[in-house]
Amino acid sequence: MDRRKILNFLSIIALSLIVVFFPKHTGFVLSQFDDHQSPSLVTVSRIVDGDTIELSNGEIVRYIGIDTPETKHPQKGVECFGPEASQKNEELVMGHDVELEFDVSETDRYGRTLAYVWNDGEMVNEQLIRQGFARVATFSPDVKYQDRFFKAEQFAREHQLGLWGGCELNEL
Repeated sequence: MDRRKILNFLSIIALSLIVVFFPKHTGFVLSQFDDHQSPSLVTVSRIVDGDTIELSNGEIVRYIGIDTPETKHPQKGVECFGPEASQKNEELVMGHDVELEFDVSETDRYGRTLAYVWNDGEMVNEQLIRQGFARVATFSPDVKYQDRFFKAEQFAREHQLGLWGGCELNEL
C-alpha cells in the first residue's frame, strides 16, 4: 500500500470514531436520543395538568422547559388557558406509550421526574409551546432544547395562537 492510501484509510477511521463517540458535535445524531440514552416506552395513565403527567407505574413526570397556565394551584386558582392546556396535553399523550428523554437534572424540588416527552417522534413539550398552550420556562442546567423552545414560542406569539391570542397580557 502506498503512503496516500494508508493516510486516506487512517483518516476514514479517525472520522468514523469521531462520529461514533461525539455525534452531537458532528451533526450526525441518528435519533433525538443522544448521549447513549436508550429510549424506552412508558404509558401515560393520567394527566395532572398541562405540563405534568402520571405514568402507569405511578411516576409523576414534569415536562422540562415549559410552563402552562395553572388549573390546580392553591393560590393562583384556574388561570387563563389552563383548562385548554390540560385538554391539549390529554389529546397528545393520554393512554399513549411515550418516550422520556432526560437532561441534567433528574427531579424537581417536588420530587417529580423531569423529562422531554416524545410521542410518535414529536416532542410534546415543543408542540405545547408551538401551539400556544405553554410558554418557555427553562432553568439551568436543563436547557438542551431552549433554542427550539424560544423559536416555537415566537411562532405562537406571532400567530396569536392559544394563550397568546386568548388571554390578556396581565393574565400571563
